[in-house]
Amino acid sequence: MTTGRSLRSALPALAAALAAALAAAGCSPAAVRPEAAAPSPPPWEADNPVRPLPVPPLGSPADFATVPWVTPEKVRLGRWLFYDRRLSADGTISCATCHEPEHGYSEDRPTSAGIRGQVGTRKSPPVLNAAWPIYPVFFWDGRARSLQEQAKGPMENPIEMGNSHAGVLRTLHGVEGYRPYFRQAFGDDRIDIDRVAEAIAAYEATRLSGDSAYDRFDAGDERALSPLARQGRDLFFGRARCSACHLGPNFTDSRFHDVGVGWRPPPPGHPAAEGYRDPGRFAVTRDPKDLGAFKTPTLRDVARRAPYMHDGSMKTLREVVEHYQQRGDASPNLAPDVALAQFTPGEIPALVAFLEALDGRGFADAPPRIFPR
Repeated sequence: MTTGRSLRSALPALAAALAAALAAAGCSPAAVRPEAAAPSPPPWEADNPVRPLPVPPLGSPADFATVPWVTPEKVRLGRWLFYDRRLSADGTISCATCHEPEHGYSEDRPTSAGIRGQVGTRKSPPVLNAAWPIYPVFFWDGRARSLQEQAKGPMENPIEMGNSHAGVLRTLHGVEGYRPYFRQAFGDDRIDIDRVAEAIAAYEATRLSGDSAYDRFDAGDERALSPLARQGRDLFFGRARCSACHLGPNFTDSRFHDVGVGWRPPPPGHPAAEGYRDPGRFAVTRDPKDLGAFKTPTLRDVARRAPYMHDGSMKTLREVVEHYQQRGDASPNLAPDVALAQFTPGEIPALVAFLEALDGRGFADAPPRIFPR
């Protein structure tokens, strides 16, 4: 009788003999028991993989620990949704149509264009460092109270994406390829408008701006700003009073001010309020003090997104600064800090140079090449 020890010692020889016999027969162990090949990911997944959350650049207020709802899986899903034109009523408009990466997630048009070539009355504000505002108010008039709420608005605006939330969901339910990514992002494959908005907002939260020449100078690099930009910096934070509204790391107080844009004296005998082409914040609050008031925009990457103001009425940064040097139009609700601004025409180039020094990095992206099907 063969002992256990002698059997174990014979196993290597038996295995070698079996392998030789299989080779002589033109077979191999792998051919006898093939391993199932792992399925290849769909092409849209390879084009848009899950990536770690970005490291905030110097000077950015971003801190992802304070927004735990932003996860890599939601960002990946939101990136598709942000660029997917199928979410509009006619398949021609996406969030990125008006929030273009190359223009600091704003646009180079005076006002936004939507489906069927319709043109709105306001320019898209930028989406940079947007998840860390001083006050959670979004849009020029502050009608949204969160990034998620902001993401929902353009979908059902008749002159933007021109859809309804129900229409967006019908489209997404018809795209089977989206379902596994909702499951990865949210734990199950339910698709609803709140999840759509949260995923888009998560992607927007990763569009950061920092490491500008100003940030490097502020961190101790004396050579980062030119002498002209340094002069502009001193004016900006001093006598010109720009920082009264453009404050903090995002250069905005997230508040609403009438800076004299979009108001013209009405005909004699008509109330002054009739001179406003756009009521601004008043449309939300119905408070007469908010007539003509608009949210202070971030100045991060401002040189990338001409023309300027809520109505795109000013073509250059020089024109913007000249507007304040002239105290703006004498609108009824003109903000006090605009009226008190003090600098000379000769100091305008310095202020422009400083504004140009606020262009940074951290937001570059390009549309996905392929979307879930």
